Amino acid sequence: MPNPLDHASKFVASDDIYLLAHSIGKMPKNAVAYAQSHFFDTWQSSAESIWPQWLTEIDSFKSALADLFNAEANEFCPQNNVSSALSKLVSSLPGSARSSKRTIVMTENDFPSAGFVLQQMQKLGYTLRVIDKHKDPTDLNHWADAINDSVCAVFITHVHYNTNRRVNVQEICRMARAHDAISIVDIAQSAGIVPIDFQRWQADAVIGSCIKWLCGGPGAGYLWVRAGLVSQLEPLDLGWFSHNNPFEFDINHFEYADSSNRFWGGTPSVLPFVTATNSIRLIHEIGVEQIRRHNLALCDRLLAHLPEQATLVSPVSANQRGGTLVIKFDQQERIAQQLQKSGILFDAREYGIRLSPHVYTQSEEIDACIQALSVN
Repeated sequence: MPNPLDHASKFVASDDIYLLAHSIGKMPKNAVAYAQSHFFDTWQSSAESIWPQWLTEIDSFKSALADLFNAEANEFCPQNNVSSALSKLVSSLPGSARSSKRTIVMTENDFPSAGFVLQQMQKLGYTLRVIDKHKDPTDLNHWADAINDSVCAVFITHVHYNTNRRVNVQEICRMARAHDAISIVDIAQSAGIVPIDFQRWQADAVIGSCIKWLCGGPGAGYLWVRAGLVSQLEPLDLGWFSHNNPFEFDINHFEYADSSNRFWGGTPSVLPFVTATNSIRLIHEIGVEQIRRHNLALCDRLLAHLPEQATLVSPVSANQRGGTLVIKFDQQERIAQQLQKSGILFDAREYGIRLSPHVYTQSEEIDACIQALSVN
């Protein structure tokens, strides 16, 4: 097994101890060179074939995602971010708002941006059924109580940003399927740190981004839609790249793409997806399973030395959490100051301080974090 130091050398170095993978992953060391050769060199050439070459890069992005998640490349559609993907997807549902099935299930622990999108869907005739924030989303009974025959879609956050709880996606998708509801899974906080297999989940749609554990930077989101479902969905937010033949240029004729590309929209960004492709391939090369093992080992090391005044908000069981430790301290402001003085990069949300070791994090850095937390 390669030494973690070998993997750390593939990412940019810094003087700080970086524990913010849940927010923005570190940049791969070769990111700039890759972007130069796969995007800027093409642009500088001024050749007529710029767009075909750039679209080939987008295909590479889809292929990299397919390899990572055990899916088909043509089932992915590039998106600017998770919110855009969710908005396009839910507004395309097949007539649910005009039928008896017009309820969307979500939890109050979902990322606020997703909540904002789903709340707006009420303008289209949908009703929200929200699982209370004080109800543990890992308890399947809460989902069973919320999902019935009035539900058209179930929004499932794989790993919650505020507590790092990881839900049983496969079982919740099964519940949705039993009531003829579409399952939509958000993997923004789990992609790259928790092994994910779309075939195992049997979800209808998955949305995510590359900025966090995938270390791919902002602007490279994605939407995956099950092949058998695509033809039933007609997004309203579209553009010429949503067309089955984008280069037809007939203003009086529009035909939805026969793949998830129908969710693409107008002239696409290219550079963010080029940058993210390089990062996804690096993560896949290292192996999500190996990254997961390294993360858990470092998390266990930190947990074994938590001071008495600390309370673990994240689940104790590794099978019920993602890659982040959320910890509440009696004197949180003082602890935060100690971490800052020690050059440790972290953040805090409602439930506590968030610390996320990645594959580039060394055991010595976790020891420095333990020392900072133990200062009286």
